[in-house]
Amino acid sequence: MTFNDNAQLNTSGVSRGRRGAAVGGIGGFGLVGVVIYFLLTGTLPDFGQSYQAPVQSEDTSASLEQMCQTGADANKYVECRMVGGKNSIDDFWGRQTPEELGIRYRPASLNLFSGQVSTACGAGSSQTGPFYCPGDQTIYIDVTFFDQLESLGADNAPLAQLYILAHEYGHHMQLLTGDLNKIDHRSSGEDSSMVRSELQADCLAGAWIHNAATTTDANGNTFMKQPTQEELRAALNAAQAVGDDRIYENAGLQANPDNFSHGSAEKRMEWLTRGINGGTYETCDTWSVAHP
Repeated sequence: MTFNDNAQLNTSGVSRGRRGAAVGGIGGFGLVGVVIYFLLTGTLPDFGQSYQAPVQSEDTSASLEQMCQTGADANKYVECRMVGGKNSIDDFWGRQTPEELGIRYRPASLNLFSGQVSTACGAGSSQTGPFYCPGDQTIYIDVTFFDQLESLGADNAPLAQLYILAHEYGHHMQLLTGDLNKIDHRSSGEDSSMVRSELQADCLAGAWIHNAATTTDANGNTFMKQPTQEELRAALNAAQAVGDDRIYENAGLQANPDNFSHGSAEKRMEWLTRGINGGTYETCDTWSVAHP
């Protein structure tokens, strides 16, 4: 998805974390989670819940601010694309929440870390994929993860990257609305609360895509252009590529629907499409349907 060159970016709420010591395993909500870790490393991570305050380098905020000023920068640099995506997502949900959902919107923070990062949910790494930590209401992304999309069968395209950001923002919206409290973390399977949560986050990402070309910066400039069919296909392919069955198959493992935690490739693409077509939070009710 293309940003308008004259859109003004705001880097507040975005930071860069540098490599920190690993302390336990991640307990947040990720796009792909433990299966992709197995795929990439051949081992399973430790899921402890130790905490260490995030470590950040001192001069990164200034460098982000200098580098990411306009939509033209977002089209050129992946870090700025994440900044611009956060700006657009904040504008969309900030406008919808008081009117449609009756809640007060609070933006999530965004940490563009490198290698490993310590969070309120434990330690994360690029190998476990982007994730949202409700403990500190922060989305963590190592942008080098996007390079792995092609190995999963998707294109490393701008809207595919932004879909991933918007998916994690979907978990933040679940926190604000209370839907996150519906999850039974011991559950698994196609109809489980874990899968319902992940499919809802996919749909909420689609709701933003539906509205992205109408979001505006502080000066009233629209952030983004309408997505092309090719760009939409890239996002849908990314959702399909991170389906539980697809990831298991790529790892040489037999997919067992009873163990699904994120949803099948078909379902992830289906719910993203619902969001793109519907464009609202209400479109994305995965909780009241018999089989999401």
